[in-house]
Amino acid sequence: MSSEPMSVEELEKMAVIIRCDIIDMICTAAAGHPGGSLSATDVVTALYFRVMRIDPENPDWPDRDRFILSKGHACPVWYAALAERGYYDKSHLKTLRQMGSILQGHPDMNKTPGIDMTAGSLGHGLSAGLGMALSAKLQKKDYHVFVVIGDGESQEGSIWEAAMAAPNFKLDNLTAILDYNHLQNDYSVDDIMPIDPVADKWQAFGWNVIDIDGHDMAQVVQALEEAKSHQGAPTIIVANTVKGKGVSYMENVCEWHGKAPCQEEADQAFKELRR
Repeated sequence: MSSEPMSVEELEKMAVIIRCDIIDMICTAAAGHPGGSLSATDVVTALYFRVMRIDPENPDWPDRDRFILSKGHACPVWYAALAERGYYDKSHLKTLRQMGSILQGHPDMNKTPGIDMTAGSLGHGLSAGLGMALSAKLQKKDYHVFVVIGDGESQEGSIWEAAMAAPNFKLDNLTAILDYNHLQNDYSVDDIMPIDPVADKWQAFGWNVIDIDGHDMAQVVQALEEAKSHQGAPTIIVANTVKGKGVSYMENVCEWHGKAPCQEEADQAFKELRR
């Protein structure tokens, strides 16, 4: 089944590998979304290599924990984590966005082993996760559902409908993680449609709220494990992150939301990430 959970130090090393995979696959494809993939890397790494109960050899195991990347354009981080975890051979990463590839520009549960929900249109993932969590409760299953949402995505009304519904059903088997990097496709979230005070809003809806540095692996692990054991209400982890984390010329630069690095830029990224 699953391998031994990684230590914080091992997770930090794996996050570097996954960030390099992200850069390599997007550079090879000459298309993709590096900024939000890099900001979510530490959370996704902790989930797949420590926190979630999964079996790469049996992706459809009924009792597995579920993961949804509601901000589906950041799928390179998901694809890299799945490959490194053993769901499919890493050679597939070089086929990102190619015709016939199992790794399309947005996650497709009919094409990719380990994908629990097709994503792309923003705002839908949390509602789907709510349904999965409610299903577990009704069937008396003990799996947990994790959903990563974006801050730009949190301008969608459907996010807040799900936020209202989950506490009503006492879905303590549901955890949302907000990748709060403050940038969306066009500009700053704060300038387009502010979502602050975001922690207060979720708390007012009845969620257990945990606020962390989304790049401090020890904090990430502690928050995810605390969320998984919390009783009586769903949890949201507000992960304060940096868009383009780990690559100096991408960090906090909106243009890298959906822009692919050329080979020279990718080589610079590898040097920075591996030092």
